[in-house]
Amino acid sequence: MNILQGDRLTEVANSPRVERVRHELKRRQLNVLSTERLTPHMIRITLGGEELEDFTSLSAGDHIKIFVPDGAGGTAMRDYTPRRYDVATRTLVIDFAVHDAGPATQWALNARPGDMIQIGGPRGSQIISGPIRSWLLIGDETALPSIGRRIEELPSGTLVTSVVAVPGSEDEQVFETKANLTAHWIYRENAADPARLIDRLSDIAVEPGTFVWIAAEGSVTRRIRSYLTDERKHPANWLRASGYWVQGKADTTEKFED
Repeated sequence: MNILQGDRLTEVANSPRVERVRHELKRRQLNVLSTERLTPHMIRITLGGEELEDFTSLSAGDHIKIFVPDGAGGTAMRDYTPRRYDVATRTLVIDFAVHDAGPATQWALNARPGDMIQIGGPRGSQIISGPIRSWLLIGDETALPSIGRRIEELPSGTLVTSVVAVPGSEDEQVFETKANLTAHWIYRENAADPARLIDRLSDIAVEPGTFVWIAAEGSVTRRIRSYLTDERKHPANWLRASGYWVQGKADTTEKFED
């Protein structure tokens, strides 16, 4: 083995690993068990049903499709994070960010116990592992379900920093976790403006071995990713970024990968 091969093997061994696990794709008919207004801009809905028996979600980055009326006699599909799944009780929690009242938001606002809904997926899970020393989670309120789930599922003592932009202090959430969490909350008016997030990130050390996860409006995600990789020189393979929504476009997401 030559020196270059050895260096390459060392680089791979010292890099995070992203494993993609596929699941059987199926639709499930579920019923609403309860609804809760977590914050002014977040509704938590707990779903249940026997069809959850073989439901699988292995990662905080998973998403399911929900099928709701589109208001014109058809059906709309939207992506949501499985916030929490309890296999013993066969209950699935989904948090809905309340913003401009699209069909999914409207359904969540009107949902009552006993209502029915169809979901599909998740199609697969993206499991991140490897020599990760700490986590940096960045996003807006649409990313809170995934950020909250990851924080709560991290092992005891894991270092994790969250930087989340929300409309106001009443939108902050508390997470039950054994991880060592440092939470930064930023209050902003324009969800498509990355300035306040970047300003806060400029005061945060991003050490080697930190895995960065970003999800927000598409242009915000793009700018933050560029800031961290180009200006802060954080390795791109230590980062995953998604545009969970795109301003002015319904049901649109973006992925940013090399």
